[in-house]
Amino acid sequence: MTEQVVLITGALTGIGRAAAFAFAREGAKVVVSGRREEAGYALAEELRSLGAQAEFIRADVRHEDEVEMLVKKTVARFGCLDVAVNNAGVEGQVGPITDQTAESVAATFDTNVVGVVLSMKHEVKAMAAAGKGSIINISSILGHRGWAHTSIYTASKHAVEGLTKAVALEVAESGIRVNAVAPGATETDMLNRFAGSEENKAGLAAGIPMKRIGKPEELANVIVFLGSDKASFVTGQIYTADGGKNAG
Repeated sequence: MTEQVVLITGALTGIGRAAAFAFAREGAKVVVSGRREEAGYALAEELRSLGAQAEFIRADVRHEDEVEMLVKKTVARFGCLDVAVNNAGVEGQVGPITDQTAESVAATFDTNVVGVVLSMKHEVKAMAAAGKGSIINISSILGHRGWAHTSIYTASKHAVEGLTKAVALEVAESGIRVNAVAPGATETDMLNRFAGSEENKAGLAAGIPMKRIGKPEELANVIVFLGSDKASFVTGQIYTADGGKNAG
């Protein structure tokens, strides 16, 4: 992992933040991105305190000009792009399908789907120049199953998994690998918003064979593996990390 250049969108909290620290500890040069400048610069400083070379670049993945500049600035700063983790995402409007509007659907898909498309477009261009690279999209176990009152979020994650497989086939001969990680219930702010209460979250944990909620660091370990040469023959795959939830 030493000297790899890693770009992470949605890096300021949760799984993205944990991935930034995991890559930094492996010796990678890390670019973290998000929309909140103060939190972004603070995160970059924390990573540098570990001895990592790290930078924060503000970008909103819904806007192609910002995504393009994010990738270009990453390459300008560190010379290449080896690994990209597309983690930026929102849960959207939770509730029954009858409550959804064209605006609520667009708001979710603009970040979760369009953002991934735009990110991969420019990441692939940068990686193609070097003839290698690894892209890891962050999906969800809802990308391959359903959950009541999360119809639009679920649809967006189905799209992420389809995009992952299709783009993996497009770029397989170029040396670029594209995979996705599908977390189960993981200790993040998004899960807290989904659950709504500690009681509901405890109910979620009870339904997991391992009887606990996952930790962001555990998902980060899977992401780091997919970004490494240890996964050199792995592409087009959806890695589920859910404590056994999908096994039963």
